[in-house]
Amino acid sequence: QVQLVESGGGLVEPGGSLKLSCEVSGNIDRFNTWGWYRQAPGKQREFVAGFGAGISRNYADSVKDRFVVWKSSAKNTLYLQMISLWPEDTAIYFCVVRDASADYWGRGTQVTVSS
Repeated sequence: QVQLVESGGGLVEPGGSLKLSCEVSGNIDRFNTWGWYRQAPGKQREFVAGFGAGISRNYADSVKDRFVVWKSSAKNTLYLQMISLWPEDTAIYFCVVRDASADYWGRGTQVTVSS
């Protein structure tokens, strides 16, 4: 059973920072792709950042140079460090991992950027 649990979301002022975490249960060695997506109110879910086997870290243009994605194998955790946050970054953030047969999603964590 694969479970992904995001944390670290919250309310932050424009220009602020947050670090999201995604704890992954199960045998993580089977996953070949790791990433973050987000969904803003009234919009479709969109790719934010990710990496995988043979895939170097890549980012959506809207977050490049502001967000960094990485994982800790020792902690079975995927991270997303976000700086210079703006209201347009307000969304529910989801982590996702992929193995040979399926994608596995967390339930999301809310990020709200507002003064």
